[in-house]
Amino acid sequence: MHGARDAPPPGGRRRLRVAVLASGAGTLLQALLDAAGTDPPFEVVLVASDRDGAPALDRARRAGLPVRVVAPRDHEDRGAWDLALARELERHDPQLLVLAGFMRLLGPAALHRWPGAILNSHPSMLPAFPGARAVEEALQSGAAVTGASVIAVDDGMDTGPVLAQRPVPVLPGDTVETLHERIKAVERPLLLEVLAAVATAMLAADPTPPPAAIATPPRPSKELHR
Repeated sequence: MHGARDAPPPGGRRRLRVAVLASGAGTLLQALLDAAGTDPPFEVVLVASDRDGAPALDRARRAGLPVRVVAPRDHEDRGAWDLALARELERHDPQLLVLAGFMRLLGPAALHRWPGAILNSHPSMLPAFPGARAVEEALQSGAAVTGASVIAVDDGMDTGPVLAQRPVPVLPGDTVETLHERIKAVERPLLLEVLAAVATAMLAADPTPPPAAIATPPRPSKELHR
């Protein structure tokens, strides 16, 4: 994982730089943005999407954050898109990526640039129901319980190590929409908890003071000249 880069603001603490990738409405993103008022150990520095009309981008703009769209249709193939996305993200120097409703698999360019530093939130109790139709498949299967998972991303589809999970019962009469809304209600705080824990651990793993502090020699005590 990548270490902390920035000095803490006066009277504040260091925060891990996070880029959020989202394809849709951005409700998970909004939970991260709303957490800014609670002095979390992370800060969102960029919101990126594969869709130029994603409502998540409007949420980011209202929060005053930079937004970037890297659309697959603008690139020759998946590899070119993946490389362009990684380069765009890298310009903002994030230390951690969060996939919050991002509907595409990351490729080698991003995975190699941020090894072990990419989180994904998924609306099921993985490994059950991976992929984009997780809520629908849970209903169709007759499962009594589904839920939310936060995983560390690898090169598979929702196959990375599970960091945390929270169950959600499937109720009689549930539709995809009603079940998904109840999953989101636990998915948002779960992602916040995991992100805060991961950010705290990454910051603690890099206790190096900022370069300015290293470069400034201590002032000699006046007592030595008396």
